[in-house]
Amino acid sequence: MLASKTHRKMSGLPAGWIRVKLGNIGILYAGQSPSANTVNEEGRGIPYITGPEQWDGRTFYKPKWTTDPRRIVPDGCIFITVKGGGVGKVFPGIKAAIGRDIHAYQPSVELDFQFMLRTIAYRASEIIEHAQGDIPGLSKHHIEDHLAAIPPVAEQRRIVARLEDLSARIDLSRNELRSVAPLVDQYRINLLRCAFRGELTADFRAERDLEPVTDLLARVEAPKQAQGGRKPTNEIIAGRGGISVNSPGTVLAPGWGWVPLLRVARQETGHTPSRSHPEWWNGEVPWIGIPDANLHHGTVIQRTIQTINEAGLANSAARLLPAGTVVLSRTASVGYVAIMGREMATSQDFVTWSCSKALDPRYLMYALLSEGDDIRDFGRGTTHTTIYFPEIRAFNIKLAPLDEQREIVRRIENALAKVDRLTTDVEQALRLIDRAEQRLLVKAFSGQLVQHDPADEPAHQLLERIQKMPVVPLAVLPKPSKAKTLKTDPKQAVLADSIEWPEKGLPFEAIARRVVLPYNAVRDALFELLGGTSPSLEQIFDKQEGRMLLRRAAQ
Repeated sequence: MLASKTHRKMSGLPAGWIRVKLGNIGILYAGQSPSANTVNEEGRGIPYITGPEQWDGRTFYKPKWTTDPRRIVPDGCIFITVKGGGVGKVFPGIKAAIGRDIHAYQPSVELDFQFMLRTIAYRASEIIEHAQGDIPGLSKHHIEDHLAAIPPVAEQRRIVARLEDLSARIDLSRNELRSVAPLVDQYRINLLRCAFRGELTADFRAERDLEPVTDLLARVEAPKQAQGGRKPTNEIIAGRGGISVNSPGTVLAPGWGWVPLLRVARQETGHTPSRSHPEWWNGEVPWIGIPDANLHHGTVIQRTIQTINEAGLANSAARLLPAGTVVLSRTASVGYVAIMGREMATSQDFVTWSCSKALDPRYLMYALLSEGDDIRDFGRGTTHTTIYFPEIRAFNIKLAPLDEQREIVRRIENALAKVDRLTTDVEQALRLIDRAEQRLLVKAFSGQLVQHDPADEPAHQLLERIQKMPVVPLAVLPKPSKAKTLKTDPKQAVLADSIEWPEKGLPFEAIARRVVLPYNAVRDALFELLGGTSPSLEQIFDKQEGRMLLRRAAQ
């Protein structure tokens, strides 16, 4: 007894707790995959679990089935993924066949199942430290030899109850914080569309005598456009924000006007120097690709992931464009918008606009952003949308007076700065919640979450009782042969199983899952048992469930 007390003191565990190998308080079953031709998704046989992707956190929503299980594990097991990318994933089990990527751990019935599920999930990161190989894998001894801290069973239940209560509160808080992100996204698009309706600066216009767009265009020369290329389309595609394909003729705020972008900005595109000439790459010229636009969407690009050199420019259709040029991705990843912070080139995935003195580059960027995902309506294609140049060259912008453009930009950026601070606060709160949840688990599995009760049976006595219990491991079922299948009487198997059916009966699909025989054999046996002058089974229609059930016939 003195040695036991000394061990507990040295282990750092609370009074009444012990540290014990998982293999000493439960049974671990290794999975055995059935023949591939026996696996189906039609509900024939019994459930077949192959990996964590079948578990959605609440239920098995992608179950497979097999008519030739090699090993069936009982209810009350904990599934642990032991191979592949999901190694270490832990989830509650069901009575099922398990594949080679899964081990099933069945804790002693003397332990609280939910406590063991949670403690193994918590210790999973320690267990998978032993995973080896290019494709990580765990062997049985990695799990069986793992030491777990086990409290008295009454304390196990108190810990679970407390965890469930606190976890529910944490999940509620986390879900509420996560709901902010879509609201913020909607706020951003609403803000931008409000700005390009002229509503954001109505007071600004009322207090000033602004130069109308017509006068602005009269004094600012149109930029020279590149020669050649496809002509603008005549089709009108109305936008939702500040851009349309051709003018839809809608009434705008006083002093504003629908203006073709070609009138106020030089439109160009880019090109990719040949990859077969590495000497044209890694130079001093920033070169914008889709990853850059994704990373800097709605901002100014100062640096790019890839660069080219003067030779790359000279030997391709890429062109060095001035700082302030607005870029829009128009191909597979349609809708990324950014502004060049310095002279740069782009790939052919982009259309660019170098603005004249009549158009503030940031105003153009926000006009394009105001379309949001609806900018795809300007393109064509279902799998990969592309905005083609006939539509691009027909882009019209809701152009405000120049001073109002700058005021719109200022007000948008002030509002978005507040939203960004809110988003940062939400992200920080989510990180704090994650850390709080981890601290909660640390407390739970180190004995600091609930009060200890000296009246609880110490865990070492619980272990002694578990070790005295008989252990009957499951055997691997032999692979059925034709001869063995013929010796099995399907009718007797169904009748034997029917003793355990509920009084109201079971649907055929449930019976086919329970009776481990080929699907056709179970079906034919049921037909025979329902027939004859003295049927052993009978059918009854369950009005509540709206389906036919089978049950034992009254004798």
